[in-house]
Amino acid sequence: MILSGTVIADSSTVISDGGVVIVGSEIEAVGTREEIFDTYPNHEHKEYDIIMPGLVGGHIHSVQSLGRGIADDTELLDWLFDYILPMEASLTEKSMEIAAKLGYLELIETGTTTAIDHLSVAHADRAFEVAGEMGLRGIFGKVLMDRRSPDGLLEDTDQALNETKRLIQKYHRSYDDRIRYAITPRFAVSCTEECLRGARELADEHDGVRIHTHASENRSEIETVEEDTGMRNIQWLDEVGLTGEDVVLAHCVWTDESEREILANTGTHVTHCPSSNMKLASGIAPIWDYHNRGINVALGNDGPPCNNTLDAFTEMRQASLLQKVDKLNPTVTPAEVIFDMATINGAKAAGFDRVGKIREGWRADILGVQTDLTRATPLHDVLSHLVFGAHGDDVAFTMVDGNVLMEDGEVTVADAKEIRRQAHNIELDLEEAREISQEVKP
Repeated sequence: MILSGTVIADSSTVISDGGVVIVGSEIEAVGTREEIFDTYPNHEHKEYDIIMPGLVGGHIHSVQSLGRGIADDTELLDWLFDYILPMEASLTEKSMEIAAKLGYLELIETGTTTAIDHLSVAHADRAFEVAGEMGLRGIFGKVLMDRRSPDGLLEDTDQALNETKRLIQKYHRSYDDRIRYAITPRFAVSCTEECLRGARELADEHDGVRIHTHASENRSEIETVEEDTGMRNIQWLDEVGLTGEDVVLAHCVWTDESEREILANTGTHVTHCPSSNMKLASGIAPIWDYHNRGINVALGNDGPPCNNTLDAFTEMRQASLLQKVDKLNPTVTPAEVIFDMATINGAKAAGFDRVGKIREGWRADILGVQTDLTRATPLHDVLSHLVFGAHGDDVAFTMVDGNVLMEDGEVTVADAKEIRRQAHNIELDLEEAREISQEVKP
């Protein structure tokens, strides 16, 4: 297949009238339209205004899609214990499957081709299988919670780690290595030291398995961790082994100098979720400082109940504008830096090689984006438009590993209308679960 248009190969390489040749799961050639068509005259051809790498959701909660809009105007711990944990505790195997389908459908429709997905405690198999069948790439993990957790989510430590090991053996590097495993403690507040150290041991035992958790999102969270351990959050995670090149920490809003040194020295990845941090009033993450220290920063949406979308284009705009306001400096977080966060930086955090750019020999994870829009007129700078002006619904074509998941705006790997119908029909009974959750709220 040949895809032609303005090719954004990466943040510094734009081919104004370009083409990309896909053979199997890989990109075979990238060049000018004339060069490509002269060399490959007989290939199937699709044309879109912009051809760009697929976006990487560096931290999402796909299975929270059924809770969109149920927890507005609350701070993190209230949001979590009053609404989100009860919702997750109420999910059956079937509703977990529908929640995953709904979340992954939105990713495909809005251009996220790789996800670092924080699932829930139970029924994780359904999300792994849905992601694999729908053709996404990503690292996924069942949540670990062995303290301060309501019934339905509270686990015995050994059982939780054994279930994690079972899932690793079943799903890590499955679906042609598109699906990999991330060991996923929810956060230090709801995990014992034994659980956190056990997560590190499991990761060390299995090649390519990563660790994905939350850290330093909110001041109340940090206070709780300090009361429990006598350490700040990142210091504690480092103590128990949850830092390093194979670790992705979501948020990292409230870190001090010593913690930032830990992140930089250990090569730990940080995922910035600007919309979520704003909606929950958690604060402004110091991502420009992280960037200047050489810390790899990816972008994520977090969950639909605190966003309320999984549209990665929204996060690019928010991430840049928020830092400019915070620093009172319009030169920070330029479009090129933000675009890298949403593509190649996310791929690095997820541990996937040859993903996040359009390059010969790289994986064919590619988007086709339309610009026949009033807000894209005139189009002086394509990269500026993608970061500051584009929306997820501008995506008309989504490809992962050479497989077409959406073409001309129509999802080809699932019945979108049926998924939305099923999601509408799920009723969440939260009252009893909410009362139980209140009993363990810190």
